[in-house]
Amino acid sequence: MRKLFSVLGLSLVFAGANAQTSPTIISWLRNTSGITGRHYVSGSSVPVVDATYPANVQTVQYNTTDAYISCSGIPAYIIGPYLDGNPNQGGNNNNIYKITLTPTPNTGTPSPTTGGTIGVFINGVSLFDYRDGVSWSTAANANKGGPLGGMGDNVWNRDAIVAERAGFDCAKGHPAMTNYHHHQNPSAFNLDRVVISTVCNLYAADGLYIIDSAHHSPLIGFAYDGYPIYGAYGYKNADGTGGVVRMKSSFSLRSITTRTTLYDGTAVTAGPPVSATYPLGMYKEDYQFIAPTASQPDYLDIHNGRFCVTPEYPSGTYAYFCTVDNNHNSAYPYVVGPTFYGNKTVTRITSVPTGLTTYAPTEVAALSAENLSLTVYPNPATDMVAIQSKTTNKTNLHVDLIDVTGKVIQSQTLYQGSTMCYFDLQAIYAGNYFVRITDGKNTTTTALTVEK
Repeated sequence: MRKLFSVLGLSLVFAGANAQTSPTIISWLRNTSGITGRHYVSGSSVPVVDATYPANVQTVQYNTTDAYISCSGIPAYIIGPYLDGNPNQGGNNNNIYKITLTPTPNTGTPSPTTGGTIGVFINGVSLFDYRDGVSWSTAANANKGGPLGGMGDNVWNRDAIVAERAGFDCAKGHPAMTNYHHHQNPSAFNLDRVVISTVCNLYAADGLYIIDSAHHSPLIGFAYDGYPIYGAYGYKNADGTGGVVRMKSSFSLRSITTRTTLYDGTAVTAGPPVSATYPLGMYKEDYQFIAPTASQPDYLDIHNGRFCVTPEYPSGTYAYFCTVDNNHNSAYPYVVGPTFYGNKTVTRITSVPTGLTTYAPTEVAALSAENLSLTVYPNPATDMVAIQSKTTNKTNLHVDLIDVTGKVIQSQTLYQGSTMCYFDLQAIYAGNYFVRITDGKNTTTTALTVEK
């Protein structure tokens, strides 16, 4: 399957009794239509339906202090395969997250991020930090026969985005046991400006959202200190002015050839010299932090966030951003870290307390006036055409391929929390067609030419 890129301009507006409720309550992708997980098996481009794994978030409950998010940990977009030999597959983890409605800054020593889950995306999928759980240790290597032997001494900590790239699926995720997770911006590899993985060529999938340089990125999750996580773009200035720009990491690679000190000059146990096998960027300690100046309002702090105005927080909030470079490839420290800004309060619990309110708003979807046009790619098309949403749709969308007589030739569902669907055109005659999308209340249509 060829690499696909397509754009469908669409946004949804929601209103209801809880419209003014905290974003910590209203932002989740609640699965109200029975969506289940899907995954690819290596060698087959036909996804397997995981009928017993409900996708996205199952329930959102709250009281005056906390939100309680019940979710499987499985997204609506297709996951897998993991071409590095990872034998695991994501499963229903039956998670319940307790998230404070009033996160607070940590005024003492910042808490470091840790291995395992450090946040949760709005579809219930886990966020991990930069690490893959392995660090360099001369003793460990001598005893175990190589750089992957043992966990190491926690000095030169290996970067998962570099070391495990071959094992990420199209959505830039992979599982630890049954815990499917992202270490980085959860958008598909084939939508980056420079594509650094070909996994999407055969295993077409998507991610939680699409990077859109023209609009403020959506709120896509919450860190374990309760503060929100946004995508790659935000307002240039903290007060919401200056237009939309890419949020930039204040970490950069050091100019080193040997690994004997940290960037602050502290001497440490030596790691491997920089080489083709151990390139600069393989380890967390290869980076240095340079604090942004007043003339760099779009650069983030040492936690990979800043205090700023966002669409969901017009009065301002501390927020993390998923950092990418100019090619939209992931940039260290990726999402949150290496320390939390706030007090780490989010926990996973086994049952919810009594007396909670269940969030169940009446959702009214409407197509945005500025995004009524529908664009598909490629157009003209030959064997396949993709339809893609620029936003994280919060309800299922129905997509039809229609001939000039009005007959529906094929139908697909663009699932809640997913960004892509496609039509197989191999058995379709050449000619003029239409692609129609509807949310059940509003409809938009665009022309498509099929060539053979």
